[in-house]
Amino acid sequence: MISDPIALATLGGGIAQAGGLIGSSWGIGIAGAAGAAMLSQERGQMRNVIILASLPMTQAFYGLITMILVLSRVIPNLAATPNAGGSGFAVFALGIMAGLTFAIAGAYLGSVCSSGIAFLSKTHGGILTNSIMLAVFVELISVLALVFSIMALSMLGLM
Repeated sequence: MISDPIALATLGGGIAQAGGLIGSSWGIGIAGAAGAAMLSQERGQMRNVIILASLPMTQAFYGLITMILVLSRVIPNLAATPNAGGSGFAVFALGIMAGLTFAIAGAYLGSVCSSGIAFLSKTHGGILTNSIMLAVFVELISVLALVFSIMALSMLGLM
């Protein structure tokens, strides 16, 4: 039954994981396309392209961490809460919030990395560090979503 607290919580963890996977694949696709185009101009930038194109992959790990926490820590504690139905719905809502954040941040992370990749040949790789630093700002939003999810789960007494 979909209104079962354990089913809602599990679905929330799955949505967080799905959002992370979608964001990673979306961002890597954007950055990878720019990387393929740039490598046709300067093959020596392969290492820098790989570094920048792989940065959006972190979203999948954030989704995985969220899902593991829900399945290993939240689900066992859910039955012991006084309002299991409300807590299950809260975990579901947190999963939606985290999944959307991971998906959208992954796409924008790919865009930032794509811009850095596009200018690798013009700067002879000098833009790499600056591009990574700019990507960190987008990355921070995903880290905050993960931290906020963990804090909320703790405040609900599920961690």
